[in-house]
Amino acid sequence: MRTLPPGLQAHLDSGTTTLCHCWRVTLKSGEQIGFTDHDRNLGFEGCVFEADAGFSASQLDSSLGLSVDNMEAEGALRSDHLSVARIEAGDFDHAKIDIWRVNWQDVNQRVLQRSGHLGEVTRADGAFKAEIRGLAHVLNQQKGRIFQHGCDAELGDARCGVALSQPAFAAQASIVTLEDSAIIVSGLGFADGWATRGQLTVVTGLAAGHTLHIKQHRVTGGQARIDVWELVPTGVAPGDMVLVQAGCDKQFSTCQTKFNNALNFRGCPHMPGTDFVAAFATSFDTNNDGGKRT
Repeated sequence: MRTLPPGLQAHLDSGTTTLCHCWRVTLKSGEQIGFTDHDRNLGFEGCVFEADAGFSASQLDSSLGLSVDNMEAEGALRSDHLSVARIEAGDFDHAKIDIWRVNWQDVNQRVLQRSGHLGEVTRADGAFKAEIRGLAHVLNQQKGRIFQHGCDAELGDARCGVALSQPAFAAQASIVTLEDSAIIVSGLGFADGWATRGQLTVVTGLAAGHTLHIKQHRVTGGQARIDVWELVPTGVAPGDMVLVQAGCDKQFSTCQTKFNNALNFRGCPHMPGTDFVAAFATSFDTNNDGGKRT
């Protein structure tokens, strides 16, 4: 049971209420952004909650136990904080969100209803929709390591140890043309498939700093076609420079031959497979003579 502040409880008991919702989104960078469904800005706890941002929330599903509570926030992209570029750049991915019920006549009369994290954020036709996941969803996240054949390190991180700044693993190229989810570049110099499963970072232009994950890298007629998993963000244009990094398929042979990094391989390539459990002997030596027959 949640205990309400005395002032808010008295306000509710009066029978005539002036209530609204306030959302505070805390990004991974520490930046705080506030929104409210009231018709004017409100402020408390050092955050300004912006009105007229087209922000609204769906019904909240709540239950006992450890099941995940979910809701959605949606609205028009009318706030400077909710720009298409920021959503595409992933600024709001897994951001922390707090939801209050507030008496807009006296913001000290408020109660924190829910805390959680933003899940998938989608946009279409000038509007956005964000999934809000309850705190219990953290219990569904993988913790620790899983023993498996493939490597569980990220290429270039501290556990991997590969220096991606080396010319053999990273190079800049110039964008020639663009498609919805593909970038054609010139001057890359990598062999066909070298950057598959790697990363592409925009170096110059309006989208500088934006990173995309490479789905496939193909070389045709001196140019490289780089298919990415995401839509190419607005702001990327022909002539912009990009940094393309080599990709890794997490296999021991790749780690050994492509990156010369077998000592840092973080998988278990010699671990028996599931077929080993079902294996059985087809013959045995009853005469204890090494299998010799006379």
